[in-house]
Amino acid sequence: MKTIKFLLITGTILFGPLNLVHAQQKTEGEVIHVQKLTLDKKKKQVYQGRDSVLTLYIDTLVMKDNSTLQFFGKKDVNLIVKHADIANDVAFLGQGIKNNGTNFNIDIDFDKLGSLYIVARGQNANNGSKTFPNGDAGNVTLVYESDGFTPQTTNKKGKHYIKIDNTEGGLNVTPTSEISNIYSRIALSAPGLRGLPQGQIYSGSPGKKGEVVVKAKE
Repeated sequence: MKTIKFLLITGTILFGPLNLVHAQQKTEGEVIHVQKLTLDKKKKQVYQGRDSVLTLYIDTLVMKDNSTLQFFGKKDVNLIVKHADIANDVAFLGQGIKNNGTNFNIDIDFDKLGSLYIVARGQNANNGSKTFPNGDAGNVTLVYESDGFTPQTTNKKGKHYIKIDNTEGGLNVTPTSEISNIYSRIALSAPGLRGLPQGQIYSGSPGKKGEVVVKAKE
């Protein structure tokens, strides 16, 4: 039977400009429990590591204006927050592997909510280079406690605003620009396709669209 290692982080955590939490390699992903996480204005907390799946439990999350939670190299992030104090222009950012966005599964109880941005975009392929195709958008599910206020997604200047950006990669790339890029590389390289690593040329087809679910907990 496979086991999941468990990491407990205690106490109040105050962060500087950039903090990295490196996930250890585990068979079934990383599980982290934080009692209290406080991010001051414009500060960042970054989770990254080999594991593609992260489950993050936070008892109390305090994020001040323009602070950010970032997840790198994560295919799936399960974020469970018992008490969330969210100021204005706060962001959850997720970037998976192979240009894909992170799949977010968020269970959260808002004590306060100014404005929150959840970003799980697919990235553009760098056609003409050794790269991956245009990335798929991440799927985002946000379930919130319904005993308080209701988040809204329509009025950016209003209170309790949530914006989810999970557009697929390749939407802003045109065939003309891709062909020009590839031809310029060929012109500057030795004969043949030596200017293109492994001769790889990816199409400009966008990645897969992502799904969004925002609902109150039943």
